[in-house]
Amino acid sequence: MKKYKKVLTIAGSDSGGGAGIQADLKTISALGCYGTSAITAITAQNTLGVNAIHPIPPYIIEKQVEAILEDIGTDAVKIGMLHSVEIIMTVQKILTRFRVKNIVLDPVMVAASGDKLIEDNTIDTLKGHIFRIADIITPNIPEANILLNGEITTKDDMIEAAKNLLQFGNKAVLLKGGHLNGNILFDVFAGNNENAETKIFENRKLDTRNVHGTGCTLSSAIASFLARGDKMDIAVQHAIDYLHHALAHGKEYITGRGYGPVNHFFNPEKLK
Repeated sequence: MKKYKKVLTIAGSDSGGGAGIQADLKTISALGCYGTSAITAITAQNTLGVNAIHPIPPYIIEKQVEAILEDIGTDAVKIGMLHSVEIIMTVQKILTRFRVKNIVLDPVMVAASGDKLIEDNTIDTLKGHIFRIADIITPNIPEANILLNGEITTKDDMIEAAKNLLQFGNKAVLLKGGHLNGNILFDVFAGNNENAETKIFENRKLDTRNVHGTGCTLSSAIASFLARGDKMDIAVQHAIDYLHHALAHGKEYITGRGYGPVNHFFNPEKLK
């Protein structure tokens, strides 16, 4: 009997289907893995913005994760929207209890529309607690600025910031450069292993409004490639390639009147 490689996503639900749990499960499926989920919050949102957020009680989040890990198990975990201190501590506790490996943490703080998705008092808890169990974190520039209380405006700033983001105990970081000015997109990867090489991934920026859920898609793609057995830097490279193609094919469609989703199912077979 064949067995799927399994990826658990712990994140918020996006009623518009472009980000959060919905984007994660599409990505995981597109990359040939079996996706399971634990919903941390229900959002009322579409391509124009977030209208409301309803956090799920921490006890229910814990029971969702517990139910999955006691039966199905997982080869990797993607963590997205964690709306409160209590939820962060609950997720850290349950993943530590089950000794889960290949944890990809996307420190979601702000939506593509500019809407804030996290409570102010959760930032210190992110840095001081759950980052420690993460194999990699994947902040964008605005999130890195919040985490480091800095201002990133150049590629050199990104390289320095990526190294500084290792101070919180996470094993690696991918600093996403989509907010940097210019026609070239830079993503910076750094690891805390003394032999780890800082890598810069370059892609041409695409002229598209279909960018909703790109962070969710990238982090769940990294988790999927880790589940399939890739080493961290290779998983990151494959995930960036997948997202670039999903963005390129996403602009072929019009979904909603704002920031539309990427095309998760363009034909990822060529990336395997």
